[in-house]
Amino acid sequence: MAQVVATRLIHASLVPNPGSITPQSCAEKLKPSCGFRAKVLAQTERRRRRSRRGALHVSGAPVVARRSAAEVVPVSPEGVVKAAPQNQFSQVIPQLGDTSMGVWSKPMVRRKTKIVCTIGPSTETKEMIWKLAEAGMNVARLNMSHGDHASHQKVIDLVKEYNAQVKDNVIAIMLDTKASAIPFALNFRSVGDMKLVVFFLSNYSLSQGPEVRSGDLPQPITLVPGQEFTFTIQRGVGTADCVSVNYDDFVNDVEDGDMLLVDGGMMSFLVKSKNEDSVKCEVVDGGELKSRRHLNVRGKSATLPSITDKDWDDIKFGVDNKVDFYAVSFVKDAAVVHELKNYLNDAGADIHVIVKIESADSIPNLHSIITASDGAMVARGDLGAELPIEEVPLLQEEIISICRSMGKAVIVATNMLESMIVHPTPTRAEVSDIAIAVKEGADAVMLSGETAHGKNLGNIIATRIKDSQNMTLPSQAHLHGSDQFPLKAVKVMHTVSLRTEATIVGAQTPPNLGLAFENHMSEMFAFHATMMSNTLGTSIVVFTRTGFMAVLLSHYRPSGTIFAFTNDKRVQQRLALYQGVCPIHMDFLEDADETFANAFDLLQKQGMVKEGEEIALVQSGKQPIWRFQSTHNIQVRKV
Repeated sequence: MAQVVATRLIHASLVPNPGSITPQSCAEKLKPSCGFRAKVLAQTERRRRRSRRGALHVSGAPVVARRSAAEVVPVSPEGVVKAAPQNQFSQVIPQLGDTSMGVWSKPMVRRKTKIVCTIGPSTETKEMIWKLAEAGMNVARLNMSHGDHASHQKVIDLVKEYNAQVKDNVIAIMLDTKASAIPFALNFRSVGDMKLVVFFLSNYSLSQGPEVRSGDLPQPITLVPGQEFTFTIQRGVGTADCVSVNYDDFVNDVEDGDMLLVDGGMMSFLVKSKNEDSVKCEVVDGGELKSRRHLNVRGKSATLPSITDKDWDDIKFGVDNKVDFYAVSFVKDAAVVHELKNYLNDAGADIHVIVKIESADSIPNLHSIITASDGAMVARGDLGAELPIEEVPLLQEEIISICRSMGKAVIVATNMLESMIVHPTPTRAEVSDIAIAVKEGADAVMLSGETAHGKNLGNIIATRIKDSQNMTLPSQAHLHGSDQFPLKAVKVMHTVSLRTEATIVGAQTPPNLGLAFENHMSEMFAFHATMMSNTLGTSIVVFTRTGFMAVLLSHYRPSGTIFAFTNDKRVQQRLALYQGVCPIHMDFLEDADETFANAFDLLQKQGMVKEGEEIALVQSGKQPIWRFQSTHNIQVRKV
């Protein structure tokens, strides 16, 4: 067994050799960078460092650190990885393009970027939740804007049942206190499809959070550019030239010249004038206005509370069910996060808070909001409605960068595979969107309507209407098999993420990441464990009771998988969100070596590592396990 032990007293022994990381270079990485010049020169500096790190000389033999697209291969002086073929796509594309496995086969290669799936009418059955998990789902999201506590309780119970039965995988549960309504203007391939959706809409509860919406209309209104149209806070108005708004302060929040957007920009209106209860507009982009449409004012946010009375009921529901994450909508300042966290502390709930950045008001307070939270979600739908749309990709990159530098989880959401709600394949732009989020360093990418109500609705709600005498169901061939679009969407997200990750070699560590963790000794060991993983091509094993060390390693983005063993089921589930972490539940024994042997045996039995493979074992963190508080070490062990 090759072993390297580093303690606080001999820590300097890790960094004296030429070509390895020096304290000076490490300090440079921990310096915050800002300004246009730093951003422009960063690319040149990264290329220089990559070329310098490309070869490591050990005992006179050059060892090239590379990542294989299929597996992590240990590198040693005796076994140098051969140069990759000139065409890097030649070997990978055929493998990823093989569809013989089926859309719900277990991923053959371990993906680092996690997938969040919104559970809805199309996927709320046991069969579909199991298949989503096997296809690659890591986090099940419950949208509390739709359904009721009874329907969400059913999903929570099914996810917990899955976690109890399946030993080599785990699904976290995220409760989204409220979110924008999912538009149901779908393209139907048959009358049967349309009947099923009509039945669904009439029977599925749509309890909304604090959103600004238009009122009910007896029938859709067709509006053309240049036409005058009025929005009023008077209730019950729905005519050809005027409709109600459900928000009493709507008139106070808009001004002459504001641009009012319907459904995130599907229609737009220019505000011309207003009085005490109405806003008169000119139609800029026309279309068909339907009942209860979502309204935004570009560049402004409604003066609504981030957490309503209904949200507090939903939060208590989450506490009672011990969910893993809350996603809080329309967070405008850190006070909202502190209020929620204080409530959770008083309730004794170990639930992490994810803030959804979807309001124009949240942008000036990004740093304080993210600092107060446990992570952020880039909710691009409402963000693109309230801000100029060209700012959204820039904000996405900025939010990911801030979260990475602060050691927070970050999720990219909204419209990632929107077309796959009703189509079996994504657009090429959607594929690129996923790849960009992965390359920018997101911990997770999210599916919303794609899995919540993706076609075919029939195979999910057929049991609800099996006794109906007034509806003709589509044929069974139409309800099953190739029409399970939610599974196809997860499979596409898995494949695109995996392929993109194969091109990322030596991911950059955020320059001031160490400052986010108060320069604890654990950061230094996470940094060196990452360098060791990248150089030797090893995976990393860590034992944790709180998840701290696994999360820390995740933010340094080592090339190998982080196998995080924990004796706490709640910690295991929560770690399912973090990039590159494979959380495994295992009871810890009194003897460290016996526990290590059991862990390696478990990894080998489940096919996660091979006999003879080298693994970096890290013992560090806030709570010592089998070590003294002042002792931290890294070992390289052979399975």
